[in-house]
Amino acid sequence: MLRRPYYIAFTVVVLLTLVLLNLPGRTTAQIKLALSGLFLPLFGLAGSAQGLADRTGNSLVPKRVLLTEIEQLRRQNEQLRIEASQTTNVWFENGQLRQALGWQKQVPFKMKLARVIMRDPANWWRTIQIDLGSREGVLTNFVVRTADGLVGRVDEVGFRTSRVLLLGDPSCRVSAEVVETRDPGIFTGGPSSILDQSIVELSYLHRDSLVRPGHRVMTSGLQGGIFPRGILIGQIVDTNSAGYGLYMEARVKLAANFRNLDNVWVIFP
Repeated sequence: MLRRPYYIAFTVVVLLTLVLLNLPGRTTAQIKLALSGLFLPLFGLAGSAQGLADRTGNSLVPKRVLLTEIEQLRRQNEQLRIEASQTTNVWFENGQLRQALGWQKQVPFKMKLARVIMRDPANWWRTIQIDLGSREGVLTNFVVRTADGLVGRVDEVGFRTSRVLLLGDPSCRVSAEVVETRDPGIFTGGPSSILDQSIVELSYLHRDSLVRPGHRVMTSGLQGGIFPRGILIGQIVDTNSAGYGLYMEARVKLAANFRNLDNVWVIFP
């Protein structure tokens, strides 16, 4: 009884086969086309699934490879940032040099531009080292300045470098004059404030002087002729009586920015 359905199915398949073999060729082709149309969507679905699986497999990248690529991109980004920063610094430095060279044409001195190459941490406000020396004709007591004002004088000269004493050092005494009142005075050296090293004392002003805050102070050209006349030193901050009332002292804010001395000019007499 259990095998009877199989026999019936086998008999049906054999009869269908015989019928198909005996049918005309055109009819057989139409039947084949209809059967293929029924199964074509199934084949298309299977092909799409296989293509999707292939694309998915190709798109999956190991985590290690992704991390390596991310690290490479991060390094490239850092390198681009550094290059951009260097480009900005170069443009800024070129602008400073162009401004300084344009200013040089307006002053009556022969000068050479020098780069500050070293500052002593123990004497930050007293000395600097520049990249000009005896090879370029630099001698001791040559005056050093910026476009803003006086910096100091050359103290020691090597073949390729020189040491410069800055205003505020006790050994860098400068004869000065207040522009508005024509009162003479002397910078004896030493900052007047521990908190602000850019303020120095101008001594030996006349006791009845009319010097006021905001007045400009320039070199007078006296005291051995080391410092030529007419170089701006700074502006008066305040004054007070000194020496038991025999003379006045004034605190002067230096015009040159001693915190950012990158390039200076050496004056050749």
